[in-house]
Amino acid sequence: MSASVDAQPVDAQPVDDLHGRAAVAAAFARARVAGRAALIGYYPAGFPDPQTSVAAMTAMLDAGVDVLEVGLPYSDPLMDGPMIARAVEQALTHRCTTDDILGMAGQLASGAQPILIMTYWNPIEQYGPTAFAARARAAGLAGVITPDLTPEESGPWQAACEGAGLARVYLVAPTSSDERLRLVAGHCTGFVYAASLMGVTGTRAAVSDRAAPLVARVRSVTDLPVCVGLGVSTGEQAAAIAEYADGVIVGSAFIARALAAGAPERVPEAVAECARELAAGVRAGRAGVGHSQPETADRGCA
Repeated sequence: MSASVDAQPVDAQPVDDLHGRAAVAAAFARARVAGRAALIGYYPAGFPDPQTSVAAMTAMLDAGVDVLEVGLPYSDPLMDGPMIARAVEQALTHRCTTDDILGMAGQLASGAQPILIMTYWNPIEQYGPTAFAARARAAGLAGVITPDLTPEESGPWQAACEGAGLARVYLVAPTSSDERLRLVAGHCTGFVYAASLMGVTGTRAAVSDRAAPLVARVRSVTDLPVCVGLGVSTGEQAAAIAEYADGVIVGSAFIARALAAGAPERVPEAVAECARELAAGVRAGRAGVGHSQPETADRGCA
């Protein structure tokens, strides 16, 4: 890798029962027992540089993120808004390979919170679905989110994930028919990603009012957790979504804080502050849950 971080070899971490589908299920179970939704945070590997990105994602986990999505930078991010696209463009300047990214993600996989890769399909196809799944599993990762891959086109990928024990996550949208929701949810093995609106990623002043009905429709066809993403940027928005969803997915808000931090050494604390605010939101989003700041995450135990 041309950057200054030496990624751990992807076969260096032991594979155990804390990873894979079981780890994803356990994360949602812990949140459910606590009477709250899970906080799912996205951050692109390599932004603003490899070392800082690992430190930033570690800070997010320590500040209350329950499930981490590690973004694999891609040169044609069609679904990403300007905020994430800007971060991905900067990450790409470091010329990290797919193995580098999996290695960086693997450095975060020693704790209780599951680590998933968020990636467009093309990098997986170029790497080879079976090889990619095996490498991800060997790194201790729990699953993969593929926003631009449809179940109908994912036969080899599904087989690869089954062989590696990885959780698969696909997306549904407010425009999806009931039949489509049933099909997509039936192919998910981690959680169902419910996009709250049509369009690209980005922070918004309000979350779409189509999110709650979409969650209800998905719940009618699956027992998997249903998580809402696109547009969440504040603790108040996270609290509102946590009233009805199993998970709240946030990406652009973390990147906005990182960009505003300026110097790389300030980025980890900036994203940690954002994580604390959002974690407090998901904890305040349901009746009977207090409004206090979240406890520090214990990444060393299940």
